Amino acid sequence: MKVVIVGAGFGGLRLARKLNNKPGIEVVLIDRFNFHQFQPLFYQVATAGLDASNISFPLRKVFQHSKNVRIRLAELKEVKPELNTIITNEEEISYDALVIATGADTNFFGNKKIEAAAYPMKTTIEALQLRYRILKNYEKAITVTDEEELQRLMNIVVVGAGPTGVEVSGALAEMKKFVLPRDYPDLSFSKMNIFLLEGSDRTLATMSKKSSEQSKKYLEKLGVKVLTNALVQDYDGTNVELKDGTNIPSATVIWAAGIKGNIPIGIDQNLITRGNRIIVDRYCKIQKAENIYAIGDIAWMVTPQYSKGHPQVASVAIQMADVLAYNFKLQAKQTSNKKYKVFEYRDKGSMATVGKNLAVVDMAKPKMHFGGFFAWMVWMSLHLMLILGVKNRFFIFINWLQSYFTRDQNLRLIFRNLGKTDV
Repeated sequence: MKVVIVGAGFGGLRLARKLNNKPGIEVVLIDRFNFHQFQPLFYQVATAGLDASNISFPLRKVFQHSKNVRIRLAELKEVKPELNTIITNEEEISYDALVIATGADTNFFGNKKIEAAAYPMKTTIEALQLRYRILKNYEKAITVTDEEELQRLMNIVVVGAGPTGVEVSGALAEMKKFVLPRDYPDLSFSKMNIFLLEGSDRTLATMSKKSSEQSKKYLEKLGVKVLTNALVQDYDGTNVELKDGTNIPSATVIWAAGIKGNIPIGIDQNLITRGNRIIVDRYCKIQKAENIYAIGDIAWMVTPQYSKGHPQVASVAIQMADVLAYNFKLQAKQTSNKKYKVFEYRDKGSMATVGKNLAVVDMAKPKMHFGGFFAWMVWMSLHLMLILGVKNRFFIFINWLQSYFTRDQNLRLIFRNLGKTDV
């Protein structure tokens, strides 16, 4: 049984590892990068807290001792269900079962102007681009004499107050307070403003009301200007325009306002629903397809508990991969009595960190909320456990330890422009 998995995120990689060295199954794992990226810590790469290599792990190293998993560095171009093949930018690959785990990309809601000027943070490269931009802005600010331009260079606007927006805003606020003034003594960082814009009426809208209130309190304590019910109308690279007419001058806008699924060509358009997600059944199989599956952020599954689809978080992708791996192993066995598992999401809770000793945690069972130092320790411990590789865990722990006691990082390096227009 030849299983082709497209995407080496949390879901795709988990599935490949679960099928590793299983008899009767051949696996081809395809990704446009040759490494797995730990997305929850992109914001720390962007704010110079961690090196990009700390949150990336080579795929070929994961499967060095595998007898049945093969890696292909390629980009999916088209699915041909009638031929049981896919087309990549490198080759044509046949399959017995195809798993689409391509995840989601930044959603700019059709605004091309914002897409060209704002900075997303969905890949390691994008996180490095953002870090480059922030540091270059302050290098330029030293020599700027025009007050309006200086204010524009020093202001940072974060759009979207979900976990990513909250976490990057908190990290930037700590940089403003403890790091940047020592690096740039020529600048007055009382002029630096960090704006967190949220279209709804609260931060962390998917978490409990207590977490929302507490996270906003923590952010404001750090000096972040939190604006709720603030809808972005436009951004041209110099000014953020809100729907109520407010204008915020800023040379750096971080877009964390939404995501949309990466749908390949060849998927029936009638099966694509809200958020650019593919409708699947309880076995993660795409509706009307015989042998094509979707897991993770790109999958839309309706269950009695989740009538509007599951949250687009790593735990859903991982649990979907576990169910699919079980069913594939059962399918590969030459037995007639096969009882396949249906997917039922086990919500273990959610969490977000704001800064040193500041985090919020919502537990599902027992249902409870807590924040502050203990929540921050829980957040750090869980993320350390989820990182691939002992070496990566060690370096992340050392970086966090150093940052905790010194309030500093040593990764503020400017190598080159990684893609966006220079300031």
